[in-house]
Amino acid sequence: MTVATIGALYGATTLLLMFSGIPIAFALGTVAVVFMYFFMPGAALDTVTQNVYEEMSSITLLSIPLFILKGAAIGKSRAGADLYSAIHAWMRRIPGGLGIANVFACALFAAMAGSSPATASAIGSAGIPEMRARGYSPRLAAGIIAAGGTLGILLPPSITMILFAVASEQSLGRLFLAGVGPGVLLVSLFAGYTALRFTRERAAALAAYERGGERPAHLDEKELTLSEKVRMLPKVAPFVLLLIGVMVALYGGFATPSETAGLGAILALGLIAVIYRVWRARDLKPILAGTVRESTMLLFIIGMSLLYSYVMSYLHISQSAAESIVAMHLSRWVLLAAILVFVVVLGFFLPPVSIILMTAPIILPPLRAAGFDLVWFGVVMTVVMEMGLIHPPVGLNIFVIKNVAPDIPLKEIVWGVMPFVGLMAGAVVLLCVFPGIATWLPNAVLH
Repeated sequence: MTVATIGALYGATTLLLMFSGIPIAFALGTVAVVFMYFFMPGAALDTVTQNVYEEMSSITLLSIPLFILKGAAIGKSRAGADLYSAIHAWMRRIPGGLGIANVFACALFAAMAGSSPATASAIGSAGIPEMRARGYSPRLAAGIIAAGGTLGILLPPSITMILFAVASEQSLGRLFLAGVGPGVLLVSLFAGYTALRFTRERAAALAAYERGGERPAHLDEKELTLSEKVRMLPKVAPFVLLLIGVMVALYGGFATPSETAGLGAILALGLIAVIYRVWRARDLKPILAGTVRESTMLLFIIGMSLLYSYVMSYLHISQSAAESIVAMHLSRWVLLAAILVFVVVLGFFLPPVSIILMTAPIILPPLRAAGFDLVWFGVVMTVVMEMGLIHPPVGLNIFVIKNVAPDIPLKEIVWGVMPFVGLMAGAVVLLCVFPGIATWLPNAVLH
């Protein structure tokens, strides 16, 4: 049987099992073990456990459960709501300030938690009711939070970038820094669109009111005094300092990524103990249980994905696919466009973790041969995968928002996120035209 036939069978079997509803980790592990049995030496099955262990024995992967613990400590306390309230208080007078405050709150929370669903849930539970009470349409409110939540896989610390660093053998520190510029770009685009869309909605509501319609909620905005605004800062400042301290420890050379993750987790637990009195066993139980549950699920997916990639490499499927792509002699930009479209299609069905680990052996060699900076590509690929978190049919954040605001029809949520998908696509184009948006900071900090 030729390599091409085995590769086609490998891919078809994978899709069949995934569409059958089997959890991703079990689907990938099953495909890998079955093909090891039929197409590899008999002794290969005796080394499954060893292969998975060796693939996962990376010090970089150790940071994942620690970053998850840090995010759980913040996400399961009132930190998200307090962060949102403080930013909202200081931005009320800006047109669309409440929506922009939600975008900024998502960005800061994402930078502390490193998880898109956690960000959308934590900020959305407070932000969506508040925006709707202030006259924002359900469509716009849902779109802002769903899109803002995607920043969790772009802004450091990003679990997705940790996995890309492992798969591509690139510097995790450079990848984290490379995500900052595009993160600021997306925050700016989201905030600009929010202000524009809110201004139009407000003008339409006021015009309807002048014609004898209902009094719009936009007229009931309450202004806070300066002292009320200042009183909100003490609960937020420690978490901002935590974020700054973790970044300084990492990029100042004081700690490795894994050590930084541990430091961040310990400091986050310490802060919620001091600020929110979360220190008793019953208070810590949901944090620790959530961390174990999410870490176990994620690491199991990673382990099975790495075994899946190992079998693909042993059978020369990934090498042959990469060689076939190179042999097509596509121009570098056509090659990039084809790969990104491929990632978009995968994003219809798969989470970012699986996309990275399954596609890296195939797409990275041609990109490297074409002369692309893999750190830059990691950022571009992450933005494209962000789109997958909010576009149908399986946009994870869409269903997170539906859970947070069950009275908003799913159709409204989907239409609410589509403009933000367009903004992300525009950001990808800008990154291709101006790659320095991603590369200037790592080049400046890490010579």
